[in-house]
Amino acid sequence: MWRNYLTVAVRALIKSRTYAFINLFGLTVGLAACLTVFLYTRYELGYDSSLADAERTYQLQQWVVGTDDPNLEIPFGTQMTSYVSGQRLRQFPQVESAVYVNQMQPIILQNGQGTVSEHFVFVDGPLFDVIRLPFLRGDRRTALRAPDTMVLTQSEAMRRFGTVDVVGRTLTLAFAAGRVDYRITGVVRDPPRDSHLALSVVARLDFESLFGEDSPFLTGWMPKNGWVYARLRPGADVAEIARQMPAWERRNIPDEIVGGERMNPGTNVDWRLVNVRDIHLGESANGMRPINDRGTIAALAVVGALFLALAGVNFVNLATARATQRAREVALRKVLGASRRQLVVQFVGESLLVTAAAMVIALALVEMLLPYVNAFADVELAMSYWGEGGLLLPAIALVLVVGGAGGLYPALMLAAFRPATGLQANPAASDTPGSGRLRNALVVGQFAVSIGLIICTTIIYAQTAYARTVDPGYRRDGLLQIDHAYRAALRPVMDTLLREIGQVEGVTSVGRSTIGVATWGMENMTVTAPGGAEGDQFELYRVDPGFFRTMGIPTVAGRTFSERQAMDDSTLPLDSEDPDADVAALARRGYNVVLNALAARRLG
Repeated sequence: MWRNYLTVAVRALIKSRTYAFINLFGLTVGLAACLTVFLYTRYELGYDSSLADAERTYQLQQWVVGTDDPNLEIPFGTQMTSYVSGQRLRQFPQVESAVYVNQMQPIILQNGQGTVSEHFVFVDGPLFDVIRLPFLRGDRRTALRAPDTMVLTQSEAMRRFGTVDVVGRTLTLAFAAGRVDYRITGVVRDPPRDSHLALSVVARLDFESLFGEDSPFLTGWMPKNGWVYARLRPGADVAEIARQMPAWERRNIPDEIVGGERMNPGTNVDWRLVNVRDIHLGESANGMRPINDRGTIAALAVVGALFLALAGVNFVNLATARATQRAREVALRKVLGASRRQLVVQFVGESLLVTAAAMVIALALVEMLLPYVNAFADVELAMSYWGEGGLLLPAIALVLVVGGAGGLYPALMLAAFRPATGLQANPAASDTPGSGRLRNALVVGQFAVSIGLIICTTIIYAQTAYARTVDPGYRRDGLLQIDHAYRAALRPVMDTLLREIGQVEGVTSVGRSTIGVATWGMENMTVTAPGGAEGDQFELYRVDPGFFRTMGIPTVAGRTFSERQAMDDSTLPLDSEDPDADVAALARRGYNVVLNALAARRLG
């Protein structure tokens, strides 16, 4: 019987080649789109799931929960927090270990040359006791236990030495503390691409010796200057830690005297422990890598489901429209004794056969297109059919669902034909009552969804084109940006460096800013206009006189900074050796600033 069903199904498809091609093409495109979206969605939802003991690994995040600034959405979270918060986090008995991570970007001296590593971080303790990346060389238990030691990732070791057998070698770092030789104590496997971590070199640093015991870097609670990671003890309840956080904040954050009034800087700020698997799709910014959001992933999943639904609707429409051509076949089978159940099984089987063939082609298509998808979306999607994360079971499930759902109604409709009407001269008379209305409804729905997707695509394209072509307020063409140029090791030679860069052929101007284009940096200050009752929050950029000329920012009124104007410089060295006295003297003297047009309007 099954052999007969298969033979009839193949003959029917060969006989109606155009119908078979349209069905296969539509289902193939729908299934391929659905599989690609499925791979991408699973990839995004699986961030950091491969980390060992990920369920016990958390990041301490700093959240603003209250502010007087009407332009800031509340709550607003950042992955970065202060050094002291990481130290005080160890007070919780549920915390097995915690580590502070800071990205300083020192200069690495090797073979007489100075280079930098993009993802260089300093830590105050054994990072890999908290984040368990696999070691290729060295021992996790001893690496980073001592000061002036470092661990390289596999790619960094290969880039610098051409081998991963580098344990025991040294690299010289030039940063604020001067030149220090660091001994390599381990090599770890590169963090997977589906991880929020971006590491190349991890070095142990004694922050307290570097900054001094009373440094605001070490004692300030509000600065967001690094990341804090914690590993909880087995069975620890993170919800219990969250309940204890308010008391922990009151116990540790000291009051400050601001404007003659005592206030606690932690009043409008909360600290939260977030599992590493929830960081990438969380709401907090300032991460090592760009984040995503669950709404975008959900919308993409809906689009993938709509593509598949369109293919299924197309399949049903074609099957029902072609039903009259098989009315006589159904009538003959019924005359020869075929039951309704046997006919339903036959036609659903044909639907599953077509869907299975489309799935095979779709899998091949996805494999061919996957490198282009990875390059376009900057991801590392991979296909495997067996084991955990394999596509075989999802593919079979899709075939059963799509083939069964798409073929069930046409099968029921065909099986309902009466032999007398099916064998008469006019085959159109054998149409099942109501099938025309269903086809019309499906076609209308199909066109509505298609038009909706086209409109959404057009809007997204228009927004993207607008973002690429709109005037950003500065000249983008020919602009090069060097990140982290304000590192302490470069400051003594910065003027010389700028002159050398300015003499490079093709360079027309050079400027400096503490905050770059498209970076996470942010520095706020409260500004009150003369006679104003309340201050307003403004973002602060520290720049040199060459900044506006280099960026091509037009002047609306007044002038920009000049080397010849002493009041334009807010960093003039003062006579006092007391930093507080320096600040007071600078405040008495004052200095010039440049506002943009929006700031001027906000100040009235």
